[in-house]
Amino acid sequence: MRKSLSLFMAVLLAAALFLTACQSPNGNQAGNAAEGNQSAAEGANGSQGGSAEGAGAFPLAEQKETLRVLAIHSDFVEDYETNAFTQWYEELTNVKVEWEFATSQEGQEKLNLALSSGDLPDVIMGFNVSPAQQMVYGQQGIFLALNELIEQYGVETKQLFEAYPEVKKASTAPDGNIYSLSTIDRNPHTFTGQKMWIYTPWLEKLNLSMPTTTEEFENVLKAFKTMDPNGNGKADEIPMAGGIQNVNTAIDSFLMNAFLLHDKNTDLMMMSEDGKVDVNFNKPAYKEGLAYLNKLYAQGLIAPESFTQNNNQLKAMVENGEPKVGVISSTVPQTFSDIAGERWKAYKTVPALAGPSGLRQTPYNYYNFAGGNFLITAEAANPELAFRWADALYNADINMRANIGEEGVGWKKPENGELGLNGEPANWIRLISYGTLQNNHWMQTSAFHFPREMFEGLAAGPTEIPRVLYEETMKNYEPYKMKQELKVPPIFFNEQQSAELSDLKKTIMDYVSEMRTRFIIGDTSIEKDWDKYVSTLENMNLKRYLDINNEAYNAQYHQ
Repeated sequence: MRKSLSLFMAVLLAAALFLTACQSPNGNQAGNAAEGNQSAAEGANGSQGGSAEGAGAFPLAEQKETLRVLAIHSDFVEDYETNAFTQWYEELTNVKVEWEFATSQEGQEKLNLALSSGDLPDVIMGFNVSPAQQMVYGQQGIFLALNELIEQYGVETKQLFEAYPEVKKASTAPDGNIYSLSTIDRNPHTFTGQKMWIYTPWLEKLNLSMPTTTEEFENVLKAFKTMDPNGNGKADEIPMAGGIQNVNTAIDSFLMNAFLLHDKNTDLMMMSEDGKVDVNFNKPAYKEGLAYLNKLYAQGLIAPESFTQNNNQLKAMVENGEPKVGVISSTVPQTFSDIAGERWKAYKTVPALAGPSGLRQTPYNYYNFAGGNFLITAEAANPELAFRWADALYNADINMRANIGEEGVGWKKPENGELGLNGEPANWIRLISYGTLQNNHWMQTSAFHFPREMFEGLAAGPTEIPRVLYEETMKNYEPYKMKQELKVPPIFFNEQQSAELSDLKKTIMDYVSEMRTRFIIGDTSIEKDWDKYVSTLENMNLKRYLDINNEAYNAQYHQ
């Protein structure tokens, strides 16, 4: 007996809420997930020993099959062997997973070891394998091209490619092959990662307005430093702080965009007016931005620890004792504050600031997907089975159960007229908070798809993280998103390009990072040493670095 997961998708497609160009703000992926899960469970329970033929049919194998999967272990999953979704999905598909894990910190090292040793699993999952590695190892036959599998069995993948043609294009190497499936995350908040947060009780205490320009921002920091906003009679306030553990806690991440596009997601690259890949860190406006940051630092408005501390140290700076930190560079509050407490609720985002020229923008991840999240290796005994197993994880109800949990445990339907984040009737309420250690689902271990409608249909209270992030994003960042034509898309590199680019990139970006800090703290004079800095970049063969990027970009996007 063969079952398919058609009920839930039919509801979505009929409503045109999920995978069509004319999407409604009332998407109800979660609202109907229970029906889809029930249908899937019935398929699993009624098909032991049944047919495994046909795309979208369950089980995937007549007899129990095993997939050897190398994955990044989520910090929020207790035990993948006993995990409720693992057991449910095994029953549905008749495929047992033989897990091998790496932590996120050791991921690249373990991936490189597997690739070099030849001891490969059937599937590599969750590693965000770079386009360069996909292409190099794909052309060597170590990663299998998925094109024919997608065409024959990609029930869910083909629908996603139809809905997001930019993802299909960015996933396709210049040789025409697709080597991986991607994570697609359309949470509005994740499109704008470079945010800054300000402690609003200090603004109220000092009768200050939220700054909207770099000049107003500087004046607010000065007031925080000199006017005792925490009221303890001590000059212990820290006007602004950040850290070095991730790119968006860096002090320059948010502020430099008032001077020129400063897109941390593309290694400070941008498209020039004539359609070429370029960098921002040798431009006069970049110098102007560094001079502004140096002026803030020289006045004691930036904590020196910002250039050395990790997230735990940043959080301790914010949380220990009475309030001391006014402004923090970070994507989310949980990076710098304890969300089980109350202090984070008083921090609100600083809107995109207008610079001296009037430029006001925020980097915007128009692609907003993570490629390289599911690859099939040459060691896979049954590539078809491996692909069908992954393709089904994109199915709306399976996706919900895999990453949010089963109904009644991970989420529930609204009962009291709750509103979603977009102000429309909500479709679901989260029961297991994001970031909770649990054993009900995989917490984004596999490739997945979260449509915008899913996020906007979430019911959340006024002080819950999802609502705060959504409202702050829509108010302070979405209106100022960068021009799309400035965004550098994901680029594939061939083996020769990748080898040459690797050394060039490390040399150049290490130098840029070092000099950015030295210019800001005044260890090196911006005015006296800028020309030397630019000439050093030229001597590091920045031109060749850009030439390689443009050669690869043109091969992929302008064939």
